[in-house]
Amino acid sequence: MTTRAFRRITSTALAVAALATLSGCASMVSDADLNAQGRATFEKLRSEVPLVRDRPTIEFVSCVADAIVTQLDGEAATYEWELAIFDQQPVNAFVLPGGKISVYKGLLAITKNDAQLAAVMGHEVAHVTQRHPAERMARTKATQVGVGVLSGVVGGTPIAARSASTALQIGAQLGLLLPFNRGQENEADRVGLIYMAKAGFDPRESIKLWQNMQNSKDNEPPEFMSTHPSSDTRIDRLVDLLPAALLEYNKARSAGLRPNCPRPTYLDPPKKPAGKT
Repeated sequence: MTTRAFRRITSTALAVAALATLSGCASMVSDADLNAQGRATFEKLRSEVPLVRDRPTIEFVSCVADAIVTQLDGEAATYEWELAIFDQQPVNAFVLPGGKISVYKGLLAITKNDAQLAAVMGHEVAHVTQRHPAERMARTKATQVGVGVLSGVVGGTPIAARSASTALQIGAQLGLLLPFNRGQENEADRVGLIYMAKAGFDPRESIKLWQNMQNSKDNEPPEFMSTHPSSDTRIDRLVDLLPAALLEYNKARSAGLRPNCPRPTYLDPPKKPAGKT
């Protein structure tokens, strides 16, 4: 056997070993560790980022969050759910492991009513209940291990090794992490839609929410370069998910679940003055 052939066989074996860690690293992340990290991150954000202080806004967001969280069961129902509303303009919200809900004030200009905010809340809560942070962290760790091993295998000279490592990192980002994360987004859409419907919020408002999002964006990256589906793709998928969600919504309404979370009118962005005639 030639030295070159031996190297090819060795490279293949190491590549297989590295990629095998992708499925084995899930056990590296415990729920207790993730929840502790979630609490620490949440407290750090609350200490460093200005918080919304006006009572009507806090009551509006809290009302929606409470309605969603009340529908949870299993371990998620035992979390100490907390809410922070950050007085900053990014159109963003997220839920950290352990039940720490973060909403940015900029999102409230896009969500035109309580049901649209519930669509966002349900989606973000679903990320936690479906253990997406643990999966994402395990996947990232596994990918880092695989890139490190593979770049050593194919690198050769130091310059070639750096080039190989860069190429593999890009390939890992596009070929491993992003499809996985888009799958998480799809699942969070499906589960979150059920959460909002069970709480008594009209799931059809999720369509209007994403139309608002679409109209508010000047630029959107190509879908294959993003962890989030494009707005058009997301809307199409939500339309497909509506029949199941509407069944839950009708059950909730029949059971008397009719949340009423008044949205302060001053959250609407100021209207542009009419032009001179």
